[in-house]
Amino acid sequence: MGGRADSDTSPDTHAEDTDDIREPRDAQDTGDGRSVEGAGGIGNTGEGQEQKTDGADDSDADDTADDAGDARRARWVAAGTGAVLTLAGTAAALLRLPGPAPALVPVAYACGAAVCAFAALLGSRGRTRRALWLLVAGVMVMALGDQFD
Repeated sequence: MGGRADSDTSPDTHAEDTDDIREPRDAQDTGDGRSVEGAGGIGNTGEGQEQKTDGADDSDADDTADDAGDARRARWVAAGTGAVLTLAGTAAALLRLPGPAPALVPVAYACGAAVCAFAALLGSRGRTRRALWLLVAGVMVMALGDQFD
């Protein structure tokens, strides 16, 4: 415990005695317990060597990758949900068509399925907010058709 919390030297050992053993004289301390060997000052890192002063670049790249993954997942969910609701509305319209229900019922299911199909198309192209609202509207149209039954 020679001054730093991550140091493994004892309090009675002097820091200058152990620095020569652990690090070369031209090594630079990066501040996080690691050292980077360089052939000069702070700005001169030499050829082929990369010196990072903070982890901000790494976290920005991780955030960008997370955002891209979230956007991709949202597109898949919007397109998949729209496709499932389109199939359900089409099936309901076809099943209600020959029945004793008024003609408005299968038409409402078919219109709701068409709105959900359009929402699936928008969702696959990245317009996920509009797709969400169109999915809600399509399901409401289908529910309205169910009220006429």
